Amino acid sequence: MSLVSFLKDSFTEFKDKVEWPKWLQLQSSTTVVSIATILLAIFTFGVDTLFSEAIKNIYTLLIGVFN
Repeated sequence: MSLVSFLKDSFTEFKDKVEWPKWLQLQSSTTVVSIATILLAIFTFGVDTLFSEAIKNIYTLLIGVFN
């Protein structure tokens, strides 16, 4: 199978046999993914900040003990 034949068959497959989502369905899915991404980013920021502060406090405590 040549590359040209493969590309033609792929184009035909995408054009005729793939069921693409409707515009409203696509918008809905995009909204869900966007909200989930924002929530995950906020959660990751919170956990990172919490761990950063915890490690900073542990270092401060250890420096105070050994000084």
